[in-house]
Amino acid sequence: MNLANWLIRTANLHPDRPALIKGTTACANYEEFARRAAAIGGYLKNELGVGTGDRVAVFMPNSTEYLEVLYGIWFAGAAAVPINAKLHEKEATWIIGNSGAVAVFTSDKYRAALAETPIDSAVPLISVDRDEYASLYETEPLSSPVTIGQDDLVWLFYTSGTTGKPKGVMISSANIQAMTMSYFVDVDEVSVSDAALYAAPMSHGAGLYNFMHVIRAARHVVPESGAFDADEILGITPQLDNVSMFAAPTMVRRLVERAKALGSRGEGIKTIVYGGGPMYLADIIDAVEAMGPRFVQILGQGECPMCITALSRDLVADRKHPNWRKRLSSVGVEQSMVTVRICGADGQELPTGEIGEICVAGVPVMLGYWQNEKATSETIIDGWLRTGDMGAMDQDGFVTLHDRSKDVVISGGSNIYPREVEEALLLHPNVSEVSVVGKPDPEWGEIVAAFVVSDGVDSAVLDAFCLDQIARFKRPKLYKFVSELPKNNYGKVLKTELRAQLESEG
Repeated sequence: MNLANWLIRTANLHPDRPALIKGTTACANYEEFARRAAAIGGYLKNELGVGTGDRVAVFMPNSTEYLEVLYGIWFAGAAAVPINAKLHEKEATWIIGNSGAVAVFTSDKYRAALAETPIDSAVPLISVDRDEYASLYETEPLSSPVTIGQDDLVWLFYTSGTTGKPKGVMISSANIQAMTMSYFVDVDEVSVSDAALYAAPMSHGAGLYNFMHVIRAARHVVPESGAFDADEILGITPQLDNVSMFAAPTMVRRLVERAKALGSRGEGIKTIVYGGGPMYLADIIDAVEAMGPRFVQILGQGECPMCITALSRDLVADRKHPNWRKRLSSVGVEQSMVTVRICGADGQELPTGEIGEICVAGVPVMLGYWQNEKATSETIIDGWLRTGDMGAMDQDGFVTLHDRSKDVVISGGSNIYPREVEEALLLHPNVSEVSVVGKPDPEWGEIVAAFVVSDGVDSAVLDAFCLDQIARFKRPKLYKFVSELPKNNYGKVLKTELRAQLESEG
């Protein structure tokens, strides 16, 4: 099924319902939203020759145009390649090339930088900020979305791997359908009076949550800033009412702090779904006390988008169950469209309460990694997705996360992979060795800490150097200059000792 069919269905049933909103100003109803998407699809198919299975990249900040573009891509039967707008243009260029994207939708903020990178000159760069984009609305629209199959690729999400190179996670139409239906059952219901607020990146989980709101003819709101700003959100949500949003724990903490400072209870906010990183028990207790029962937790990853476990609104707010603290410290129970089990190194299920790797099976699990059969075979074994996260499941089915088997650093809800940062730093001629680990931080969840063996270089120089190699948010926030790195007998750096050192220093 083509995902754009959901938009057509809603536009037919509720053509006059407000669909796309900038700040508090409506800029398109569902009839206009669908017409624009059909026209963009017509341009891609008839003018650029985009066909079923082709990839079209989207590299731009949050905007209402983002949704128009996504549905236009699906109208044409193609797959969207949403690229994190926080990435460096060199990183974005690599993804564009690796995915084989035949077109790129971007904004003026990034178009010039992309034009200076070695992108194939045959790949058009279309800025949504220019008249050329507005003119697409006048293109002859497709009469209906191109027919695609359940297992056809619709969303190619790039997530960095432990090898340091991003991996393309292939998400099918069936994967998205399962995730969407599971939301209604396990996360939250959506009504026609609701509004989805996109403050977190639309290239990630926030964007994936558009489908539920399209199906229900709800509103789609992008803040004027196009990003997360606690004061802005608390200012517009009472005017919008019935607002739902996805937020990383860092965003939740900031929103709660500002709400308390302003004397707000989060009026106008219906639901905040949090995930993408660890939420400290004290923080979620404080959030519920400050803003009431508005919170739902989910656990997901690119390979099983937003759809591994969930902790419902009632469970997050419960203070009467004898085990409420333990449950609130968990990531909830398996969602309805998946089976979750805890496995040992041999892949066998472990007894209740034992710590092992969290494994998932079900319709939402990805097709595999784009052009990377080796990584796919190492990650999906006998139909089970090996998430790389360690956890335990209690007798009631609640899953609690423990140390991750991978060294990924989750800072502000964004995954940062140490080897990628290490490789960037090692390009500097005065850096001989480096090891990157995560340091717990009350604000960010974790920050990137780099232990560096160098000759005559300081943190300011390395910080500036990183800007030319990787995205700003991936740069280390802490540099520790050492004469040597601790290693075992096989020459492997002992990151456990580095973490212990950071912990002892406070």
